[in-house]
Amino acid sequence: MKPTIVIVGRPNVGKSTLFNRLTKTRDALVADMPGLTRDRHYGHGKVGSKPYLVVDTGGFEPLAKDGIMHEMARQAEQAIAEADAIVFVVDGRVGVTALDKEIANKLRKVDRPVFLAVNKSEGMNHGVVIADFHELGLGEPLAISASHGEGVRGLIELALEPFPEPDENEAESDVLKVAIVGRPNVGKSTMINALLGEERVIAFDMPGTTRDSIYVDFERGGKKYTLIDTAGLRRKGKVFETIEKFSVIKTLQSIEDANVVVLVLDARQDISDQDAHIAGFIVESGRALVVAVNKWDGLDPYDRDQIKADLEAKLKFLSFANFHYVSALNGQGLEAVFRSVDAAYKAATADLATPKLTRTLIDAVAKQSPPRGGIFRPKLRYAHQGGRNPPVIVIHGNALDKVPDSYRRYLEHVFREVFSLQGTPLRIQFNISDNPFAERKPPETTRRKPKPKSQGDAPSLNRGRSLAAGKSSPNKAGQRTVRTTLKGASTTVKPKAGRGK
Repeated sequence: MKPTIVIVGRPNVGKSTLFNRLTKTRDALVADMPGLTRDRHYGHGKVGSKPYLVVDTGGFEPLAKDGIMHEMARQAEQAIAEADAIVFVVDGRVGVTALDKEIANKLRKVDRPVFLAVNKSEGMNHGVVIADFHELGLGEPLAISASHGEGVRGLIELALEPFPEPDENEAESDVLKVAIVGRPNVGKSTMINALLGEERVIAFDMPGTTRDSIYVDFERGGKKYTLIDTAGLRRKGKVFETIEKFSVIKTLQSIEDANVVVLVLDARQDISDQDAHIAGFIVESGRALVVAVNKWDGLDPYDRDQIKADLEAKLKFLSFANFHYVSALNGQGLEAVFRSVDAAYKAATADLATPKLTRTLIDAVAKQSPPRGGIFRPKLRYAHQGGRNPPVIVIHGNALDKVPDSYRRYLEHVFREVFSLQGTPLRIQFNISDNPFAERKPPETTRRKPKPKSQGDAPSLNRGRSLAAGKSSPNKAGQRTVRTTLKGASTTVKPKAGRGK
């Protein structure tokens, strides 16, 4: 088991910056704004040969009694309960505050090793910076700079010192990543908490509660999963805050990073254009998809029929995905959602045999030939698999650039039905065979030059007419040459004696 190191501290002391430094990523949002991080954020790090889990928490205010700050404090306390070691981050440029003392009092009661990290100490005398923090009673303070990396390695090596070296033969199995996406306040965080059986992420009745993409590892039925809770996606024209723009980017990155995406819709609201835009981005990304229509409980039969008709009209292009009608708050229908997640991932990563693909293609063409494109009809010869997640089927032939989109959709339906590719987008790619004679030029023919004609041989129009009629014409010797049009033979006749010319 990897040791878990939890980072705690009051808001805006650099916890997320330290998290990114330890994980060598930019997974946690970082900005000069208190209260940016709200949920627990897990990441993986490694120092030397020792791997570890590191947990970023929101600003810790132990005395908060209600509101979002109270929920953030609960998340931090749950992270502390799971920790093997705790890194308490304070601000060396501000000094000891009343909230630092409250957190220190809380941590002194915890049966975990605590390491006090005095952040933002770059360019300062370390002895002077750490002097005031001895009064917190948490041992020797360590001066670090999370943004510049100063002292961070020494801090983490000290925290990991009690833990043994990992077993090199221990292999990690593949983890299925499932992103939960949708508009704000549709119940994404509630669904994750229901799947996990605990309040792992903050579920608050306020749009925009989740700002960062939260990765949660868990095991279900002997199989490992990573659930990704994402920020709600609003229309571009309604996104004004810089932090919300970063949240949108993180959500889109999470969709790209996931293996399967669960699109959560709100049954109590109309299906909007934004829902269709989100679904379109998921399809363009090639991710396997499951649709969960949340808040289904309490609706009368008429409303349910109206919602299903609205879904069919506005999300018709998602006909390949499985739709489930659930209640995340009550945990209804979530088992079926996860069965569809497994089936969609299996379809997205399926191996498609070339002989079966080609036979399916031939049968489809025999049943319905592609329409003519000009004077030629496209010829589809054979098919093979060109990629997975999403599946790509490459078809070879001639004149395939003339195949219309309607016939492409027909082929997609046939392949999806034969290979049971439910839950994943399918891409048909046409590969046009090269014409071996396309660059060949016809052989040049040498034409004989006509012999030059003498002036006396030039025919006249009258002569041509007389020859065509079979008449005779005199030559220089006074002889007459008679030409016949039947055989083309010529005869020279000498004049009789005694006759005049």
